[in-house]
Amino acid sequence: MTTFDDFLKIDIRAGEIIKAEIFEKARKPAYKLWVDFGDEIGVKRSSAQITECYELEDLVGRQVLGVVNFPPRQIADFMSEVLVLGVYSQEGVVLIQPERSVKKGDKLG
Repeated sequence: MTTFDDFLKIDIRAGEIIKAEIFEKARKPAYKLWVDFGDEIGVKRSSAQITECYELEDLVGRQVLGVVNFPPRQIADFMSEVLVLGVYSQEGVVLIQPERSVKKGDKLG
C-alpha cells in the first residue's frame, strides 16, 4: 500500500503546453508535447497518448499538471522528460488541468 509519505515524493507541477506535434514513430497514437513549467524547471518534453480527445490545435496554451521528478524515458526516438497527467475515460485520456489559471511551476498541494 502506498503511504502519504510516498505521495509527497511525487513532484506534480502546473505547466503550459507551448508546442505539440504528431508523434509518428510512437507505437500507439500519441503527440509530442513541450510543456513550460516556469523558470525553476523550464521547458520539458512529454509523449502523451491523448489523440482521441484532443486535436493539435487544442493543445497549445492549455495548462496541464505533470510529474516532473520521474526519470526521463526513451520512447522511440524521443526522450519523454515528464509525465503529463490525465484520466482514462471511455472517450480516451482527458488531461488534468487547474480549475483556473495558475503560475507555471506551481506545485500540486
